[in-house]
Amino acid sequence: MAAVSPLSPEAINQIKRLDLRARMVVRGFLQGLHASPYHGFSVQFSEHRRYNRGDDPKLIDWLVYAKTDKYYIKRFEAETNLTGYLVMDLSRSMGFTASQQMTKFEYCICLAASLCYLMIMQQDPVGLITFGDKVRASVPARSRRGHLGDVMAHLTNLQPEGTTDLPACLNQVAAMMRHKSLIMLFSDLLGDPEPVFSALARLRHGGHDVILFHVLDEAEVHFPYDGAVEFEDPETGETISVDATGFREDYLKNLTDFQDAYRRKCSDLRIDYVPMDTSMPFDTALTEYLISRQARF
Repeated sequence: MAAVSPLSPEAINQIKRLDLRARMVVRGFLQGLHASPYHGFSVQFSEHRRYNRGDDPKLIDWLVYAKTDKYYIKRFEAETNLTGYLVMDLSRSMGFTASQQMTKFEYCICLAASLCYLMIMQQDPVGLITFGDKVRASVPARSRRGHLGDVMAHLTNLQPEGTTDLPACLNQVAAMMRHKSLIMLFSDLLGDPEPVFSALARLRHGGHDVILFHVLDEAEVHFPYDGAVEFEDPETGETISVDATGFREDYLKNLTDFQDAYRRKCSDLRIDYVPMDTSMPFDTALTEYLISRQARF
């Protein structure tokens, strides 16, 4: 039997408390950094950036140079602080799972909690916005350690229900933002992509950085069905019967085309598009966050 990664959803699902899940994910991720190709980020990530031509040589941190043989300068507080918002899709479709393990929603909640924990460790303000057919709640961005408990408590009490209007809610989020921020969006993106592209463009036009975590169930990605199967739309209740064996090729092609459309558009908008499924280890997403943060400086 293959070993289970300590950061896999299967392993994390054994831990019931969300704060302990987040702590395990982040600590495992940070330990993994030291043995990964991203080890070079670990110094910069916290409080330094590379020395660039034109910087004052007096700002060089010689202790870091002695350890790394590279020139780094200490970041000023204005350079270091990054305000982030976790933007969570609460639609009923997010509650789907075919494995009876971790639903898309539970996966996103654990991922959001881990990112919140990681940001507050870095003393970055982080807030939370939830939405369905409209924005439901907003927790202001703060960086104090006690704020972690506030966000965790809110995340723990969320439930996926009802329908979603992603474009309208993203436009509402854009209108709510008073300062340039990092928007971390968690959704299965079910629906017409074109209006979503317009709303994402508005966020980018406002100067915000965006990471789009497109989270699907493992079964939605691999379609492990055969024979006659009845599927139900979780938001409308409509059902459809299909020959899954004959439908698989068309389904997988449509999914690939859908993800490719998001990938191209996000690339055009300079948005980080991160397609994931509920079988993927959580450190994949944390690495994407780390790379995105690094790219800001």
